[in-house]
Amino acid sequence: MIHEVNCLGLRCPQPIIDISKALATVPAGDSLILLSDDPATWPDLRAWSRMTGNEVHQESQTKFRVTRRIQNVQGAD
Repeated sequence: MIHEVNCLGLRCPQPIIDISKALATVPAGDSLILLSDDPATWPDLRAWSRMTGNEVHQESQTKFRVTRRIQNVQGAD
């Protein structure tokens, strides 16, 4: 089951903050759907992906699939 993070109506940086928090709760290899109508979301997600090692795909103008590609480091938050 893929969970959605609904950030419709929220502006930068909130969608990135919310997807980061939600992604931290799932194991590596799992995906979440981010819903966001902020025009900055796609460029922000691509930059965040490069920095974090997670994978992002734009499925529509307001729908993004984010896949966790990294494990939590033991003892890190």
